Amino acid sequence: MLYYFLVPLADQFQPFNVFRYITFRTGGAVMTALIIAFVIGPPLIRWLKVKQGKGQPIREDGPQRHILEKKGTPTMGGLMVLIAVTVSTLLWGDLSNLYVWIVLGVTLGFGLLGFWDDFLKVTKRSPAGVSGRFKLAVQGVISLAAAYAVMELHSTMPGPNAEQLAGAVAVPFLKDVLIPLGPAFIVFGMFVIVGASNAVNLTDGLDGLAIVPVMIAALSFGLIAYIVGRADYTTYLQIHFVPGTGELAILCGAMLGAGLGFLWYNAPPAMVFMGDTGSLALGGMLGSMAVAIKHEIVLGIIGGLFVLEAVSVMIQVASFKLTGKRVFKMAPIHHHFEQLGWREPTIVIRFWIIAVILALIGLSSLKIR
Repeated sequence: MLYYFLVPLADQFQPFNVFRYITFRTGGAVMTALIIAFVIGPPLIRWLKVKQGKGQPIREDGPQRHILEKKGTPTMGGLMVLIAVTVSTLLWGDLSNLYVWIVLGVTLGFGLLGFWDDFLKVTKRSPAGVSGRFKLAVQGVISLAAAYAVMELHSTMPGPNAEQLAGAVAVPFLKDVLIPLGPAFIVFGMFVIVGASNAVNLTDGLDGLAIVPVMIAALSFGLIAYIVGRADYTTYLQIHFVPGTGELAILCGAMLGAGLGFLWYNAPPAMVFMGDTGSLALGGMLGSMAVAIKHEIVLGIIGGLFVLEAVSVMIQVASFKLTGKRVFKMAPIHHHFEQLGWREPTIVIRFWIIAVILALIGLSSLKIR
């Protein structure tokens, strides 16, 4: 919005020229989202406590410590993040950029689905909310639409290889290596977005465990989006140029600022839980952003912690169905370490360290070719 109104006035008032720069507006998005989260956090938490009464229902088959320590904590704290991200993006982003609307649309669509899931859990006083099939169906429809829209945008990019790049997956650490998928890329994109959303959702089980790796991923993808959107940088680094995607750095900045604000209230002991409202939305944002900037495989590296959590659940379910035995004491894997006797802060901080290491490995793919 500021870009739309102030950039045309730059010729009359030179200081407005700074609004042309993505880096400046990304910094503005970080601070704006942080301030919004700080301002709306306390009243939102009070409102959620009043409306929810006993707070989020705690799963009975989970660690018993959770029932004792986390009982009464309200959920739907993801509303704080979504409001801050949305307002900040609309304020600082170039609203004529379709990539911004696609990623923001996925974020809000998944956030609405997560809100309905949390609402059912709170009102029914049960950890079971929306059915798994319904949740996957809604996620699939939104993701298919987003992947199709992104592919259409990619196919209209300038250059002779636009059509080829639009339906292909770029391989990190290798120059000019593409896996051609054609129209099947839409299905692939759907799996990336839905997978990222549910992986973040599974990670969100301890205070601060999910939000910090999300912020680390947002910071990483903000940098990648900025680079991928610039022809000079992509030429130097020998990666694929996707014009227009640099504007997604604004969204990443907004996510970073909103995440910092939310962490202020979610740090142990949490005053509010993110809930599916936040975790589904933020995972969907990361997934759709990876599809938009052609770094889907890199998301699996930078978001490797989320992948680990999701894979641990799949292994546990498959093992129990096939053999009747469990590989882990409890899944997702962070609960396994709890059952081994690790304290919650120990698990959370060590997982943060893993997230940082994986992000550095993912970012190294920009240079190592």
